[in-house]
Amino acid sequence: MSCISINQPAYLPWLGYFERIKNSDIFIFLDSVQFEKNSFINRNKIKTPQGSTWITVPIIKSRSFPEIKEVIIDTNKKWKKKHLNSIYFNYKKAKHFEKCFAKLENLYSKDHKYLADLCYDHLLFWLDELDITTTIVRSKDLNIQSRKSDLILDICKHFNVKKYISGEKGKDYLIDHDFKLEGISVEYQNFEYPKYQQLWGEFLPNMSILDFWMNTDQYNLIWQNKQR
Repeated sequence: MSCISINQPAYLPWLGYFERIKNSDIFIFLDSVQFEKNSFINRNKIKTPQGSTWITVPIIKSRSFPEIKEVIIDTNKKWKKKHLNSIYFNYKKAKHFEKCFAKLENLYSKDHKYLADLCYDHLLFWLDELDITTTIVRSKDLNIQSRKSDLILDICKHFNVKKYISGEKGKDYLIDHDFKLEGISVEYQNFEYPKYQQLWGEFLPNMSILDFWMNTDQYNLIWQNKQR
């Protein structure tokens, strides 16, 4: 395998998340690092008549942030029903609502204890919907203990890849020189968010995959800047 991308789990990810997966031979679902509060791991945005709004998977809080794979969903809160209701009322006029919403109801009928398992199962669903066949590996199964830039490098070396596709935030912590010494090139994603027909007036980029999925089936919009 020659090209890899790595990302933490995300609930209902944005389009750029899937572009990097599409452009990779293998994708690492990074669930063995520390959970980040107020990140996209357990929440994302949908569009409403009043603009964007967050929908959040509630978690059981602890004094210290555990690894993502250890984060437990607060099942005492009826979050799944609330999310489905929010999606229903804000997207019932969307182009593909009828065929899409039935699939969502089935997806949300499954129960999960851990947030990472929920995000992983949802990820497989979205990859199937977007016809992405990239190999997916969970980092918790790799037993690699390094951190930050070294963690990414060690994962790349583990799979003997020649290119790593990083998100833009990777520029803040990746040590490019270390990758060059190992013969691995680092390519930073430059995703141009495509415009498509949305509900509720002015176009808002960076919504959850739900927004794109409900409103259009023009998946070529995502892959038009394919890097490989």
